[in-house]
Amino acid sequence: MFLSSIRVYNTIVSRSFRLTMATRQSSDTAKFKEHLDGAKEVVILSGAGISAESGIPTFRGAGGYWRKYQAASLATPEAFHTSPSLVWEFYHYRREVAAKAQPNAGHLAIADYEKKNGANKKITVITQNVDGLHKRAGTNNLIELHGNLYKTRCTKCKEVLENTDSPICEALANRGAPDSNVVGSDIPVKSLPHCRKPNCGGLLRPHIVWFGEGLDPIVLEQAGAAMSSCDVCLVVGTSSVVYPAAMFAPQAAQRGAIVAEFNIEPTPATPDFHFYFEGPCGTTLPKVLSAN
Repeated sequence: MFLSSIRVYNTIVSRSFRLTMATRQSSDTAKFKEHLDGAKEVVILSGAGISAESGIPTFRGAGGYWRKYQAASLATPEAFHTSPSLVWEFYHYRREVAAKAQPNAGHLAIADYEKKNGANKKITVITQNVDGLHKRAGTNNLIELHGNLYKTRCTKCKEVLENTDSPICEALANRGAPDSNVVGSDIPVKSLPHCRKPNCGGLLRPHIVWFGEGLDPIVLEQAGAAMSSCDVCLVVGTSSVVYPAAMFAPQAAQRGAIVAEFNIEPTPATPDFHFYFEGPCGTTLPKVLSAN
């Protein structure tokens, strides 16, 4: 009886929250387009939601497992130090999944908007995603906050290089399947990707910002500069809970920029924004951007 009452209460609260959102945020497409038309600088801030529509696992929340491991536990410097082979299997799997995925209508709408309006407006796409789908869709002015699956960084000389080889090394061929019966990795470290620079040969790691690591100061400065001067910001498919990106759009709204959120459901930051468009990004974004 008690649990049933809690469920009813939670349902009422959820409905009340959504009704409150509907009264505080506008979903007037024509009105938002007016703001977009008049903007000199536009920022599009994207997160895992837009890539999920292309079949990319988000690896967040209760379902974020690869094999028996919570995916987030493998995205750390400590995990790589302890078992670089296991971490490389995980990232090889992610590279292969992303390589097979295709940019969806949301990615394409953003790239098309930049192509048509880039000569008259400063348009910047800031993404938390590492799958490269924005670039493949045709986006040019792109800031990747958390790195890229198809870049490596040498742990010795620190050189960052693009690498789209599949597999990235022979030892990883046909490895990385999310089989929960597989424990650990038996790939020798010497067989993992290594730096090819003469007199280096250091072990390569994915050029990804892992948990416990800070963003690249240059990348963070670029993103901050774009956010601090934009007239309009589109928040696309992000839960607005991962910092520092989570503070970007609310701060822009506080200084007077028009902010519109595109998500399948409200987020903790929704009350801070002027517009809220509910639904898949591949459906809502083309409607707003196609005519601009």
